[in-house]
Amino acid sequence: MDKGFFGHPIGLRTLFLTEMWERMSYYGMRALLVLYMTGAMTGFNPGLGWSAIEANAIYGIYVGFVYFMVVPGGWIADNILGHQKAVLIGAIIIALGHFTLAIPLEQTFFLGLILIVLGTGLLKGNISTIVGSLYKDNDDRRESGYTIFYMSINIGSTLGFLICSYLGEKIGWHYGFGAAGIGMSFGVYQYIKFRHLLGSAGAEPNNMPDDKRANLIKWTKLSLVGMFIVIGMGLLGLVSFDPRAFAENFAYFLTTVAGLYFLYLFIFAGLNSAERKNLLLLFVLFIGAAAFWSGFDQSASSLSIFARDYTDLTIGNFAMPIGWLQFANPILVVTFAPIFAGMWAYLGRINMNPSLPLKFAIGLLFMALSFIVMIYAVNLAMVSAPVGMQWLLITYAIQTWGELALSPIGLAAFSKYSPKRYMGQMFGLWFLASAIGGVLAGLLGGDAMSEGLLSIEPIFAFMIQYYLIIAVILIALSFVIKAEDVQKAE
Repeated sequence: MDKGFFGHPIGLRTLFLTEMWERMSYYGMRALLVLYMTGAMTGFNPGLGWSAIEANAIYGIYVGFVYFMVVPGGWIADNILGHQKAVLIGAIIIALGHFTLAIPLEQTFFLGLILIVLGTGLLKGNISTIVGSLYKDNDDRRESGYTIFYMSINIGSTLGFLICSYLGEKIGWHYGFGAAGIGMSFGVYQYIKFRHLLGSAGAEPNNMPDDKRANLIKWTKLSLVGMFIVIGMGLLGLVSFDPRAFAENFAYFLTTVAGLYFLYLFIFAGLNSAERKNLLLLFVLFIGAAAFWSGFDQSASSLSIFARDYTDLTIGNFAMPIGWLQFANPILVVTFAPIFAGMWAYLGRINMNPSLPLKFAIGLLFMALSFIVMIYAVNLAMVSAPVGMQWLLITYAIQTWGELALSPIGLAAFSKYSPKRYMGQMFGLWFLASAIGGVLAGLLGGDAMSEGLLSIEPIFAFMIQYYLIIAVILIALSFVIKAEDVQKAE
């Protein structure tokens, strides 16, 4: 048995480091994005000078597309490229995107975001698929292998906040973007150098007749040509759009796609009664996840602007970069993940493990509580700004507890209860919840910051209300959907 990496297959090291550098580049750049777009156009380190509504809408569109493109990225890997090649191509495109962002032009800004979206679509879902492929079906190391892999995300995001935030905020925005590109380049280099350690895991696409694959390749090429024509027209100024209106319509589109696909699976996919019951459970969890991420992704949106404009970030004589506040999340994930895992295991041993809807409700209640803290901080800022950074740190801590109650539980639920023959597509739906949440985060963040402190409280109060409503619905459903009633899909 291969135990070359902490008792796990040696190929996990290759994937761990690739994911670590990719998340370094993603979170490092994301921490700068809204700050750069809303930064003043004059003075030290000039930004683009856009309004909070416009910048947050673009942020939401970007996050939404990052997760939405995981679905076609997985399809291309399954049917044409294979997962290993898809990850390599995606990583290279991501690095090119960050280096493009480092060029101080408005056109290269949008081109860089587009390249990162396309590259992440090829890499994000497929690298997780390869992790599972390293293990045989009966290998009980799989879950702990994913836990080790998940740690790479937190290490990478910490590096991104540390390096990119400092360079971007203290030296120049484009130095921060360039640092993200260098980090991704490290990931590309080591993936190429150590890709052979993956063996055959995810190396080949699905088996199919050559003529069918050739037909799929033809239509994929045509789709790419059409996409690049639209992108080119936009970059040349031949097509323009209102970011706010586009974000709203994109949210409707993603929600419609998800709803129709759940409906298709329920009615036309030939599922048995147990699988349909499981699908209803996953649909409920999907709604909770989308709502949760709409608040969680405020960290790089409205909460970053609040940190910049209304928070005292000085420690002694040192003015801390805004992005460093987001250290709280990865550090607390590493600290509390074993505690949450142990707590669920203990409750399971004494037959008191909460049902899946109840765990999601706990996650949403934590999210509601975090925005109650923020409303208190906003009221303090109205009296005397800036306020202490402890309010944002408390907010991030509470949101991290919510994340630990919801995110790993959701992944496990979609892995366990999805119809087996639709497993890949169901994981695509899970990422679609993140896409919807990301777009909503941009829309809500823009509304919250549209008039400074005056507009924050009503938007955050609205968010608290819908978290509480969805949490109450999930708690009610937890009495209907008992854990022992949900059967594992075969």
